[in-house]
Amino acid sequence: MANVCVYCGSSPGSDPIFLEVATELGRYLAEEKHTLIYGGGNCGLMGAVADAALEAGGNVIGVIPGHLVEKEVAHAGLTELITVSNMHERKAKMAELSDCFIAMPGGVGTLEEIIEVFVWSQLDVHRKACGLLNIDGYFDELIAFLETMSEKRFLKEEQRQQLLVSDNPRELLSLLTSSEVQVIDKWMDR
Repeated sequence: MANVCVYCGSSPGSDPIFLEVATELGRYLAEEKHTLIYGGGNCGLMGAVADAALEAGGNVIGVIPGHLVEKEVAHAGLTELITVSNMHERKAKMAELSDCFIAMPGGVGTLEEIIEVFVWSQLDVHRKACGLLNIDGYFDELIAFLETMSEKRFLKEEQRQQLLVSDNPRELLSLLTSSEVQVIDKWMDR
């Protein structure tokens, strides 16, 4: 059993497949006895993954800054809702509580959150696996950009490969919970 952090949109997105997969992921987390750690909202993909986990009997911990309680409509039915002062505290608390990280489709906040924890693994701040749930090719351009970073020698290929990718929630969760993050010296040509 793991505490699995899921970063995702507070909007549902344009394609119904996003909500379908969010629901599938939430159910699967509960079935496998994992605890969902997420941003605490009840709308969009955030709400869908939380509702599905709760409906399947799972534990769900939301972490939300006080100023977003009304804007993101804090989920009232969670196992636990932690209210923090600001976004920095939110991200730190979610990282502290989590054993691994998944990014689903979302906006710039989702992107910023997964990239931050991925960088932390590079810097040996933590040794927790990070992954992209690449629904319908949503992260293809990001993956291509990371490959460009590697080709241009700003990101070691071994580090890039530690960002796990799948379009299947079960497969990604299996990869995340079974992988061991390696400490790789980040710097090149020093």
